[in-house]
Amino acid sequence: MSFDAADARHMARALELARRGLYTTDPNPRVGCVIVRDGRVVGEGWHARAGEAHAEVVALHAAGERARGADVYLTLEPCAHHGKTPPCVDALIGARVARVVAAMRDPNPRVDGGGFAALQGAGIRWAVGLLEDQARALNPGFVLRMAHGRPFVRVKLAASLDGRTALASGESRWITGEAARADVQRLRARSSAILTGVDTVLADDPVLNVRAFEIGRQPIRVVLDSRLRTPPQARLFRPPGKTWLIAVAAEPEARRAIERSGAEVVLSAADAGGRVELAGALRLLADREINEVLVEAGRTLCGSLVEAGLVDELVLYFAPHLLGDGARGLFHLPGIARLSDRIALDIADVRAVGQDWRIVAKPVYPT
Repeated sequence: MSFDAADARHMARALELARRGLYTTDPNPRVGCVIVRDGRVVGEGWHARAGEAHAEVVALHAAGERARGADVYLTLEPCAHHGKTPPCVDALIGARVARVVAAMRDPNPRVDGGGFAALQGAGIRWAVGLLEDQARALNPGFVLRMAHGRPFVRVKLAASLDGRTALASGESRWITGEAARADVQRLRARSSAILTGVDTVLADDPVLNVRAFEIGRQPIRVVLDSRLRTPPQARLFRPPGKTWLIAVAAEPEARRAIERSGAEVVLSAADAGGRVELAGALRLLADREINEVLVEAGRTLCGSLVEAGLVDELVLYFAPHLLGDGARGLFHLPGIARLSDRIALDIADVRAVGQDWRIVAKPVYPT
């Protein structure tokens, strides 16, 4: 399937438009659309928020009658099912466009291939695969949730240059500088949920919300708390935003106290040690339309997620100072006894953020 330079240019613009919904479309995918007729762009659009018009409909409205006989560039296959809005493929067919180029198929089983089949049935030419890797990278959680039933898991940790996240006493504010903390706010803003463990709640009493800018929503705050030890007065119960506690057992009075604080208690399976089983908890979150999870937790939970092969991306901030041997490390990984047991990392990005360094890496797990 061949595409020319003009096709690539228009799809790149569609991807640029889709990124405008980075913080707001959840749980829907980020999608952009460009409509071109006779070499000129006649309509553009992107999906801004769940329940609102999809990118195709926005672009078609902008193009009006000029959409007839036009080429349409979409970052995702047009939907062919009724959800909160009508099928976008019907709008494209009704506008009598000539050709649809999509970056990727929709991994949603309710759509996958159905949009293309509808276009073909209406006599509209279509093609798929242009800048597909970029389109997938824009929606990693949506793709994983639809294809594999779990969200994309991104672990964020801040440490000194010698890999220490806190002093032995637990003191950790602030290891990194203001620029790095602002960068974390952007990570929070794009996430569907922020996940932590009960030990972090008891030690730090975090708020775990987006404070730097207004996005019209807050990520769900999720605490893995097998026995409901989170105190009802914890700051993460405060509005705005919702809080879910995932437990394996819930004494009735403790549960009522938590629910009076405005949180929801969700029961999940236990692992062999009686803690929340991690893969099961992630499946539960996927069932609740959580696309991207940002983990902000201590070395035990972070290490357990890595060890279980459940981390898709690490975002590590290193500050230019040393905390020494007695301070706490990044990950608790007791299973590594030999160099052959080590977990390899594929470094995707390294850059300075203020006075700190940010490393983005992907754990390399056996296939």
